[in-house]
Amino acid sequence: MPLEVLTMGRVGVDVYPLQTGVGLAEVTSFGKYLGGSPTNVAVAAARYGRSSAVVTKTGRDPFGDFVRTALEGYGVDTRFVGRSDIGPTPVTFCEIFPPDDFPLYFYRLPKAPDLDLRPEELDPAAVREARILWVTGTGLSEEPSRSATLAALAQRAKSGTTVFDLDWRPMFWPGDPSGSRGGADQARAYYAEALRHTTVAVGNLDECEVATGEREPYAAAKALLAAGVELAVVKQGPRGVLAMDRDGTTAEIPPVPVEVVNGLGAGDAFGGALCHGLLSGWDTPRTVSFANAAGALVAGRLACSDAMPTEAEVENKLRTAGRGAAHEPNREV
Repeated sequence: MPLEVLTMGRVGVDVYPLQTGVGLAEVTSFGKYLGGSPTNVAVAAARYGRSSAVVTKTGRDPFGDFVRTALEGYGVDTRFVGRSDIGPTPVTFCEIFPPDDFPLYFYRLPKAPDLDLRPEELDPAAVREARILWVTGTGLSEEPSRSATLAALAQRAKSGTTVFDLDWRPMFWPGDPSGSRGGADQARAYYAEALRHTTVAVGNLDECEVATGEREPYAAAKALLAAGVELAVVKQGPRGVLAMDRDGTTAEIPPVPVEVVNGLGAGDAFGGALCHGLLSGWDTPRTVSFANAAGALVAGRLACSDAMPTEAEVENKLRTAGRGAAHEPNREV
């Protein structure tokens, strides 16, 4: 049977401190978790009972074995998880300074195996037939992953739902190790190519600015629609989420109150829940309200993959936030 959600790109091991409010130099104990944004999206989708898989590569090392075991434990298909000799499975450390400071330290040099994906290694039938294909901006940052990502989009030709997570990580773009804005100009051309092949675009204000040159939320959403997508989702942090689709629906979803523990997995939880809503045929306000609540739940938990909620947990979060059922939009304009 065709997969319901097929994601593509980054994978690794997240190593999170078990002490908060102190830097890594002072941390004495850590927890090990499955990581990588599109990998976490596949895990989140599986938590809602969706059949999901991730197209990626690990190194030939024990952490690569851990990735496969963890994915299988979450119910994610591992048939497209390859192995590469280009480097070890990436490890990511973070520091936790709630409510809004979570520095990340990526160990992906000289090159991460998930950037060694090649067009000829793709399964064209799986790519075309999946109900949702999820690709990321990081997948465009280096070859051969860039060509593989664009090839997957071309093979799919907008069949089903194709989501482009703008996922702007300036430190991943060659020639821009400082994280300056210079790399944005290089990325924009590749983002424009990807947007021509996608039906849904998701990003925060920084990511939307890289993709479109627009930072004002409404202008950014309109620019994404003009670039070819059918649904633009602009995440605004403490201001909530703006969603705009080609049917003329514009919804502003306010933030869900939460005591933040670790905000790093919130976007991935949002993505998995967004996929669930799209697959369920919900309208735009209901889908984005549900995704917004899922992100809030994970922001209140330590891990990313381990923290992904069930549908019942998300619905309960919406009720306790005083917003009724998920199908009742908070505000539609």
